[in-house]
Amino acid sequence: MNQQKTTLDKPPQRKKNGKDRTKVLGPVPDLEEYVRPDWWSRIFNYLYLRTDADIINDLNITSHEIDLFLEILNLSPDDKILDLCCGQGRHSLELARRNFKNIEGLDRSHYLIQKAKTTARKEDLNIRFREGDARKIPSSTDSFDLVMILGNSFGYFETTQDDLRVLKEVFRVLKPWGKILIEVTDGDYLRNNFQARSWEWMDKKHFVCRERSLSLDKQRLISREVITHTEKGVIADQFYAERLYSKENLTRILETAGFSNITFQGQISPDSKRNQDLGMMEKCLIVTAVEKKLWTPVKIKLKKETKNVAVILGDPNKPDLLKPSTVFDDDDFYTIDQLKAGLRELKDFQFVYLNSHDTLIQELTKLKGKIDFAFNLCDEGYNNDAQKELHIPSLLEMLSISYTGSGPQCLAYCYDKSLVRGIAREMGIPVPEAFFVKPEDITFGLPFNFPVMVKPNFGDSSFGITQRSVANSFEELVNAISEIREKFGYEKPILVEEFLTGKDLSVGIIGNPPESYTVLPLIMTDYSSLPENLPKICGYESKWLPDTPYWNIKSIPANLPENVEKFIIECCLKLSERLECRDYCRFDWRLDANGNPKLLEVNPNPGWCWDGHLAKMAEIANIPYIEMLKTILQATEQRIGKTNTNHN
Repeated sequence: MNQQKTTLDKPPQRKKNGKDRTKVLGPVPDLEEYVRPDWWSRIFNYLYLRTDADIINDLNITSHEIDLFLEILNLSPDDKILDLCCGQGRHSLELARRNFKNIEGLDRSHYLIQKAKTTARKEDLNIRFREGDARKIPSSTDSFDLVMILGNSFGYFETTQDDLRVLKEVFRVLKPWGKILIEVTDGDYLRNNFQARSWEWMDKKHFVCRERSLSLDKQRLISREVITHTEKGVIADQFYAERLYSKENLTRILETAGFSNITFQGQISPDSKRNQDLGMMEKCLIVTAVEKKLWTPVKIKLKKETKNVAVILGDPNKPDLLKPSTVFDDDDFYTIDQLKAGLRELKDFQFVYLNSHDTLIQELTKLKGKIDFAFNLCDEGYNNDAQKELHIPSLLEMLSISYTGSGPQCLAYCYDKSLVRGIAREMGIPVPEAFFVKPEDITFGLPFNFPVMVKPNFGDSSFGITQRSVANSFEELVNAISEIREKFGYEKPILVEEFLTGKDLSVGIIGNPPESYTVLPLIMTDYSSLPENLPKICGYESKWLPDTPYWNIKSIPANLPENVEKFIIECCLKLSERLECRDYCRFDWRLDANGNPKLLEVNPNPGWCWDGHLAKMAEIANIPYIEMLKTILQATEQRIGKTNTNHN
């Protein structure tokens, strides 16, 4: 099969006969109908850095803008500055180059924030870049001397109420007599002078065609961009809308938010070398305002209340068919001891441990109302039955006890590998070619070439996946299927996938996208210690059998090309939301021979042990095991608190 190579131009896409090319709508009668309310959460990616490159990547333009802003603001190098909706951080970076010492940048785009962090790291600039929503700035009250909203980044939301929320948040985080600086398109000018249609070359291989129209209420400019690669065809067809603020409306909304001394400092037009379609940036207003308020009274911090948490574990007195000896062994008890030692260090929590499944229901019933939530670490499943992993959260739901991790519906989805594959394909996320073998099937055809990977469709912990799961012939394929059915006693559907030979990857996320989460460093499995004659897989032997060569494989940083890593992370975040993974999860990917990433599995409530994949990712990020556990608990607390607030 022909595979499309990954290049630095863009994340990989499937070919025409691979089903998911970019969807192009053709002519549309009303652009406004196609604008998503959250268009801003999707559009600021690698293509944005190309379509607007003539302005946002031109250091001279940025330098000239900073010259002008500094002339207006009269800042001190020690002033605390927040660059809100900072994008790839071009203004923050320029200020840091000029020895401003206290700069933070906040933006909703994971891609652009990572880009900003990379640039700051390369130039050894001390800037704190964070992901976040401008409507809920993750900073303390009275923190900043200046908040900047530059590059026409104000007016993206569907309603003016959301724009007002942004300004009220700015008011909150500014110190008394702090200033706001906004650079925003001149709405009155653009309303009468926008180009309804245009096209321009972005570089030697990309060009963009644009359509524009006013919204029905004439308050927003609707834009459509169709981006085309000269060899690959259309690679994006995207719609967005930006509010057109007049001076009067801008004054009114700033006053409503509490600002005074509102001053329009003039206009700015970028000196683009491309000098073609400048769009919203053609003529921008520069406005400043002052926030006159008293210092917020300091609240006396009461001693933190200890949280009571029930930790639910597997039952060591019951058989566990996934384990080689079908019982808990010394390694299992050592892992549990490491967990308890770590949790003992968390002084804000009091833990009680539940591991007897015969009395679990009665014990939880007694604890109801006495614990704040449950730490569900029972990935063995109820009665150590992996098929009953979802029974634990189901029980907690029935008892109205909050808990860590994903709910029963998510666990049910992700237990079925074929179902997750279908959801991923529907979302345009690449997966390996595969076919399904039902228990009653005794004949089947192979719709793609060898080698293939044979695995149980249901299950986790690499159950049923051994070195013999990789088949290079029909005989080996039949033997692999027979082994899973006979040796492992598995009488359910089997998944046969194309065997991918590139890097074997894992992605860990702690938190709850899209609002508050951490993407841990991507890791890959290092197979360099494995004999050449063995297939490079991380299967049952690597997790459970110390006497095999697979026991010596290890995890190392993935070191992927930037565009591939960003594509994988964006897909994981989308899947996390779609499948309703909560608090912590892991995604397994593998590259094909050409470097194209494909999703293998989604693991909600992944392994929590001290030497597991999640802990290894955390270690690379300099997060100790204890801190990793604490971060999971805090993610749960934050989610539960928000849920309770919404219910109230």
